[in-house]
Amino acid sequence: MTRFKRADLSKVKTISIKARKSKVKTIDFAKPFDSVGGSFSSFVESLPSILAVPDLRRLVDDIITSRKKNKPVILMIGAHVIKVGLSPVIVDLLKRDIVTAVAMNSAAAIHDVETTMWGQTSEDVAESILDGRFGMARETGELMNRTFTDAFRESDMGYGEALGRKLLDLSAPNVDMSLLATCYALNIPVTVHAAIGADIIHQQPTMDGAATGELTLRDFRSLCEICKGLVSGGVVLNVGSAVIMPEVFLKALTVARNLGAKVRGFTTAVFDMNYHYRPMMNVKIRPTQNGGRGFYFTGHHEIMIPLLAAMVKTDLK
Repeated sequence: MTRFKRADLSKVKTISIKARKSKVKTIDFAKPFDSVGGSFSSFVESLPSILAVPDLRRLVDDIITSRKKNKPVILMIGAHVIKVGLSPVIVDLLKRDIVTAVAMNSAAAIHDVETTMWGQTSEDVAESILDGRFGMARETGELMNRTFTDAFRESDMGYGEALGRKLLDLSAPNVDMSLLATCYALNIPVTVHAAIGADIIHQQPTMDGAATGELTLRDFRSLCEICKGLVSGGVVLNVGSAVIMPEVFLKALTVARNLGAKVRGFTTAVFDMNYHYRPMMNVKIRPTQNGGRGFYFTGHHEIMIPLLAAMVKTDLK
């Protein structure tokens, strides 16, 4: 005989499932998509109305509403967005006046320049770091660093603007898929936010710290001004930047508010393959805590961003 007392389950009080609140109902289930003659709209409608799907639909609505109200849609990106081949998708959004400003870390700018000029990027770090060749592509460093030095001495352009103009002046072979060049050509703000010592072009002899620092500071000030437009509307998307862009955005937002802009009531969304602290706090939660709303979507950029872009374009028709 056992020495321990056991609960008497016969005295447990049950309730009817009809009276219980349930979070999932069959009406919310996915529907099989008819691939023969089915439209993209019908595909979106076939998705389940559960977990991330309703949030994605709300984000799409907020982007469309923001553009109809002439509010900014700011796209912040990390380097991986370029590496996985999404430049043509983003260029299309820029040309359609859906994305109104682009902000990126300087690794993203490097990938943009390399793919635009030479049709290739993203070296094998594990292999090239063993003998000191990592990041030593001469053409990349010379083109970018000398562009910054010239802009520093001869103009008041920022990091992104100077690179965009340079790619156009050079008639780069793949200029049509360059975010930097497209933004410059369309007069859309494009800012690049460098952390000195973090990028391959910083380890080359053409590196000019004063020029790089000044140009990226100019771009930070531009982003501060852009953030002033996030009043009762607007959307900020952070795609694939776990540290630099969330930190820069929080400071730019603070400056905008400090200068008197009533920046409230906008939407933020993070797209990344994992949950990260800084995007969660500095993009999703803190900026929207006194009005507005934030979303966080996990998944591969090469799937999620084309899906988002297609949903926005379809609903804008």
